[in-house]
Amino acid sequence: MSLSLVFRRAAESEFRYAAEWYEAQRPELGVEFVSEVQNTLKAITANPLQHPIIDGDIRGALLNRFPYCIFFRIKPARVTIIAVFHTSRDPASWQMRK
Repeated sequence: MSLSLVFRRAAESEFRYAAEWYEAQRPELGVEFVSEVQNTLKAITANPLQHPIIDGDIRGALLNRFPYCIFFRIKPARVTIIAVFHTSRDPASWQMRK
């Protein structure tokens, strides 16, 4: 049974910005990024416990093709996305969202 998905505002903004940035780099690359994120989100909602705990109750799921990690928290009946985060950025910026 899949859980529902809720994006925090900052995570949604990061996701949109990254998709736009990739699309500006090469046509269709943004679409490929969105597809990769959607596939990872499906895996998270289908089986959130398969992803490792990163900090406290926050888990992380790495994208396969792009240098991004989706940080999330499992709540009853839903998964809350905290960040769609480029792995070269300072982790302190997403950790402040806890």
